[in-house]
Amino acid sequence: MTDNESAVLLKRRDEGIAEVVLNRPDKRNAFDDVIIQQLISTLTEVNADNSVKVVICAPKASTSPPGADLGWMRRMAENSRQENLDDSRELARLMNVLNHLSKPVIGLVQGAAFGGAVGLAACCDIVIATEKSSFCLSEVKLGLIPAVISPYVVRAIGERQARRYFISAEVFTAKQAQEYGLVHIVCDDVDAMEARCNEMLQQLAMNGPEAMKAAKDLVFAVSHKPINDDVIDDTAHRIADIRVGEEGQEGLSAFLNKRKANWVPEEE
Repeated sequence: MTDNESAVLLKRRDEGIAEVVLNRPDKRNAFDDVIIQQLISTLTEVNADNSVKVVICAPKASTSPPGADLGWMRRMAENSRQENLDDSRELARLMNVLNHLSKPVIGLVQGAAFGGAVGLAACCDIVIATEKSSFCLSEVKLGLIPAVISPYVVRAIGERQARRYFISAEVFTAKQAQEYGLVHIVCDDVDAMEARCNEMLQQLAMNGPEAMKAAKDLVFAVSHKPINDDVIDDTAHRIADIRVGEEGQEGLSAFLNKRKANWVPEEE
C-alpha cells in the first residue's frame, strides 16, 4: 500500500450493500492506529447512511505470511501507560461500533485471522470463512492478553473454549471455529464463499430493514439476562411497538394480501 492509498476502502454495491475492505494485504491487514481510526470512521459513515441496508466486512486478499504491524508494536512498546491506554480505548471503540452497528454485518474470512481479526469476526452478525482459514488468539505468545476483544470473543466461542485458546494461543481451523460458534458457514474456497455471501444478501433483502435492526437490538436486550418480569415486559413492548410501526404494518398487510412487501427488490 502506498502513502496515497487508504487502509480501509468503502465500496458501494446496488440494493444498499456497502463493502468495508481492509486494504493492507502487504501487512496481512494487521491492525495499527491508522487502520483502527479509518475503520471507525468508515463504519460510522455507513451506519448513518439510511440507504445502506447490509454491510460486508472483508480483508483484501493477501499472500504474505500472517503477522502484526511491527512498526505499530514497536511504538506501543515504547509508549507510556497512558498512551497505551488511549490506544487501547480506540480499539475498544472500534469493536463496540462494529458490534452495535444498526445494519446486519456479514464478515468474510480468508486466510489467517489472528488477534484483533478474531475480535472483528466475533463482532459480525454472520461470518463466512473458507475452509483454509485459520484463527489464533496469539497475544500470550508476546506476553500480552486479548483484553479489548475478549468480551466479544467470549460471547462468540463461550467461556470454556476461551479459557483454552486465550491461554494456549493454538491455531484452530475454520471447521473448529464453526463448531465453537465464531464462524457460521465454511466454504471450500474464495469463489464459493463469495457465492454464499451473495445468497445471504438475497436472503437478507427479503427482510424488513427496520425489523432486522430491531431483531439485532433484541438479542442484546435479552442475552445473558434472567427471564424475569422486566425482560418479559420489555419484549412485549418491543413487539407491540413494531406491529404498529410503518414497516410492521406494511409487512403484515403484504402477508395478509399475498403480495410482496415494499422493501423486497423486484426480480430481474
